[in-house]
Amino acid sequence: MSNFVDHVKITVKAGDGGNGSVSFHREKFVLNGGPDGGDGGNGGDVLLFADPNMHTLLDFRFKTKYTAENGTDGSGGRCTGKRGESLTIKVPVGTVVRDADSGLVVADMDQPGETRRLLRGGKGGWGNQHFATSTRQAPNFAKPGVKTEIHTFLLELKTIADVGLVGYPNVGKSTILSVVTAAKPKIGNYHFTTLTPNLGIVRRYGKDMVLADIPGLIEGASEGAGLGHAFLRHVERTRLLMHVIDVSGCEGRDPIEDFDQINLELANYGELSQRPQIVVCNKTDLPGAEENLERLKAHVAPLGYPVFAVSAATHQGFDPLLDTALSMLDELPPIIHFEEEVELDEAVKPGTFEIVKDEDVYEVVGSAMERLLDSVNFDDEESLSWFHRTLRRWGVIDALRQAGATEGDTVRIIDMEFDFVE
Repeated sequence: MSNFVDHVKITVKAGDGGNGSVSFHREKFVLNGGPDGGDGGNGGDVLLFADPNMHTLLDFRFKTKYTAENGTDGSGGRCTGKRGESLTIKVPVGTVVRDADSGLVVADMDQPGETRRLLRGGKGGWGNQHFATSTRQAPNFAKPGVKTEIHTFLLELKTIADVGLVGYPNVGKSTILSVVTAAKPKIGNYHFTTLTPNLGIVRRYGKDMVLADIPGLIEGASEGAGLGHAFLRHVERTRLLMHVIDVSGCEGRDPIEDFDQINLELANYGELSQRPQIVVCNKTDLPGAEENLERLKAHVAPLGYPVFAVSAATHQGFDPLLDTALSMLDELPPIIHFEEEVELDEAVKPGTFEIVKDEDVYEVVGSAMERLLDSVNFDDEESLSWFHRTLRRWGVIDALRQAGATEGDTVRIIDMEFDFVE
């Protein structure tokens, strides 16, 4: 098995909330002690951490199930149960997390040292101490903790680099990387010597430029042939492509056909053909290179790509190439960040609901409303903000508006009342 893994599926579950306790105060000479059942502890969250020391998803091949600790139950004497320990999952920088069912992006861990919450733990249930009233002085019930659901995620590692070296196998990409950076990739005179992306840093005029030597393409790669998508996913973030071509044609291939075929594969995968390119004509020290170079320049001229003749074997021609790359990067937008398309840090999912008007009050009733309220800590600003976002995401706000609710009207959900705010 290769030590480089860039695509895995895992299942993740946040911790369940602990149950509230039913308990009554017992003390000598105290005839009727009041309810003193404590709340259950909240379940542990699941966190993601972008670890700069990780470079592959190999660890996830051996462990695919992750579960945070449950909160413990409350107890008498108003004792709240212990909160479950949060679980931190370390991933390489550049990992994109998708919901396996919808394929939507949940998180893009593209900043070293970044921590994000993937799933929120279930809220602990209330103990019976909360349910005492003037008419119900001995409540013999408590709320259970919120149970969380299992989610399945796809992890995709997309290399973070400013410049991607692309081209057919054995055109000299790894050799070029070793010449212009301190990287020491495996180099050999046979196809697919490079099976994983290699990164190197070019430091020039006080600026750093990250280069990625991407495994070679073949015809049909955009449909998964050869290294296929394992190659193409690592090109997605690059801001600039260095298209390396064996201009000598020493393996019997035509440089112009190679150029067109690689760009066809980039176009078929997505919009990668629109990425700015520099054409790097390598192996100019070999016979036949000069004639092919002139043919290729004429072929590329209508596209406006700059063309540079280099020889990785003799270390010639790289200064003007690197100067042009740095100049182009100064004008290009930053590395692509995959925007979140769905939030999954909630402990409950949407359920059916309807709006019922009771005199001047708009009441929201439905299967998920009680669980939703149980999941909110109204003393916590972040939790309250999540509650408002959830109502909007589920369509509750739009439904209230359609039912006639206007600014300042009273809205009731279970036993909580709010003012309607547009």
